[in-house]
Amino acid sequence: MSSKNAVDMSTESKLDDIVHLLDGVNLIVHDFDGVIVRWTDGCEALYGWSRTEAVGKVVHDLLSTQFPTPLKDIREAVRREGAWEGEVVHRAKDGRALFVATRWALVSPAAGGTTLIIQTNNDVSDMKRAQDDLAEREAHLRSILDTVPESMIVIDEVGTISSFSAAAEKLFGYTAAEVCGKNVKMLMPQPDRDAHDGYISRYLTTGERRIIGYGRVVTGRRKDGSVFPMELSVGEAVTKGKRIFTGFIRDLTSRHKIEEELRQAQKMEAIGQLTGGLAHDFNNLLTVISGNLEMIEGKLQDERLRPLLREAQDAAEDGAKLTGQLLAFGRRQPLNPKLADIGQLVSGFSDLLRRTLGEAIEFRTVVSGAANRALVDASQLQNALLNLVLNSRDAMPRGGRLSIEISRVQLDVDYAQMYPQVRTGDFVLIAVTDTGQGMSADIKQRAFEPFFTTKSVGSGTGLGLSMVYGFAKQSGGHVQLYSEIGQGTSVRIFLPAVQREDAEAGDRQPEERAQPGIPGGSEKILVVEDDPRVRRVAVSRLVDAGYQVVEAANGKDALDRLDENPDVALLFTDIVMPGGMTGDELANTVRALRPEVKILFTSGYAEPTIAGRELAHSGSWLKKPYTARELAERLRELLD
Repeated sequence: MSSKNAVDMSTESKLDDIVHLLDGVNLIVHDFDGVIVRWTDGCEALYGWSRTEAVGKVVHDLLSTQFPTPLKDIREAVRREGAWEGEVVHRAKDGRALFVATRWALVSPAAGGTTLIIQTNNDVSDMKRAQDDLAEREAHLRSILDTVPESMIVIDEVGTISSFSAAAEKLFGYTAAEVCGKNVKMLMPQPDRDAHDGYISRYLTTGERRIIGYGRVVTGRRKDGSVFPMELSVGEAVTKGKRIFTGFIRDLTSRHKIEEELRQAQKMEAIGQLTGGLAHDFNNLLTVISGNLEMIEGKLQDERLRPLLREAQDAAEDGAKLTGQLLAFGRRQPLNPKLADIGQLVSGFSDLLRRTLGEAIEFRTVVSGAANRALVDASQLQNALLNLVLNSRDAMPRGGRLSIEISRVQLDVDYAQMYPQVRTGDFVLIAVTDTGQGMSADIKQRAFEPFFTTKSVGSGTGLGLSMVYGFAKQSGGHVQLYSEIGQGTSVRIFLPAVQREDAEAGDRQPEERAQPGIPGGSEKILVVEDDPRVRRVAVSRLVDAGYQVVEAANGKDALDRLDENPDVALLFTDIVMPGGMTGDELANTVRALRPEVKILFTSGYAEPTIAGRELAHSGSWLKKPYTARELAERLRELLD
């Protein structure tokens, strides 16, 4: 016997010893081409082929192996490194797919001998199915987190965030990656932030519940530092001996704003009833006082007392004027409404208003259209405008610009939904707008209350705006106030419009009803508006007209959205917005970045220049309130 044969027999003997020793293990020995030379009982049990059926076959063909990488690369790795391991899919004799963790080890041959590979296989099908099951459940959970309309946050018993839904990302301004692994108190303002860990600790120690299982209104804190009211409901579960808490959050910002406006309207109604009643009774007292003074005057003999009598009579007349203003606020003043063209009416006494303002203030009257007719008491309208002009003059001690604009507007259902006190219909709008100091939010809220004033003692009664409010209400309309600190103020009186009474107008009505539909489009519009309700209405109108819409709450968000959407065709933005970037500044930036993007502004002011913005070169603009048709037609003018 040659030495080579002796060595081969020694290698074969060793392989036989290994296979015999590990016969119950899933072990296959094959050459480099995959031809099986050893097949254990363990393989028979796993795959279903007997040793006789398997030996001599190519293992990859027999088991229909699916490799994670090409077989030639695996063989190269075994030749180079002496081993390879990974996961493959094998097919059993009965057709079952088996997920197998396999390891290949190179058996170094003797000189001139055959290169062999020992393959050990472990069935991990159950583990693989469990992993797939887990992945499916995680995908399902992720789909819930991405689509649930309310924000959802999951934390552990020390407050660490483990899940953060897509709605929560949008609400708080953080991405899930930014908050997961951090304490949930980062989403809370003070003092709740410092107290939160104590709340959890107290609950874990005593079982005392504050929110868990109940739900309550709390305050949240966004990434930008702003706070907002939210309804928080928290559920509890125990897994692997540890507690997890799931919180569902609903943003209450819009609801609170509507409720506050409704409360304010109710308060103004109550104050109006009270002041109207008081003024009525006080007028009766003044009537008695002034009447008796008149009778005394006719019988007065001592001329030295006459100046005192006249002073008392003047004081009674001043008291009557005050009660007249109170009656106006309470909507109990006697009105003498007559059909009038508001444009002509205001133009007729604009010279009086101009003299009231002085030379330091630039004044102009703008009348749009010729059908601005309404039933109105001319003297009371003049008195209301005089009060507004005096307020504007006081707000511009160093001069400025003031305009009175008269136009015809239509308030639709969408607009009425934003403001509970507004009803739909055709109105004549009288907008008095200045470039004065403007008002803060708390002053705006109380501006129409009687006797509320920011002027110094002796400089005003605080009844000017309340009289305007009462006049508008008693005339069947309403009044709105727009103001921003440093930007000026616009008071807008809406009076119900009167249609033409002649037959020609009646003949035209069917023609008006048959007017063409609102024009639509398919372009992408970037809507920038800080008031969420106004933004919602604008977006809804655009979507109904067929447009693609991207929305933003301020200038910074708008630039981020613009960067994400290279196909934006038009920017529709408010002019005065919080956040450090106004609408015209945003437009200038967009124009520099994307000169092809069209610009459409909207404003609550009478005209953009009155808001302190010279926008003649910047683009078109729409005055609030605007109808869906006005918006659609202006868009087509720009885009076409």
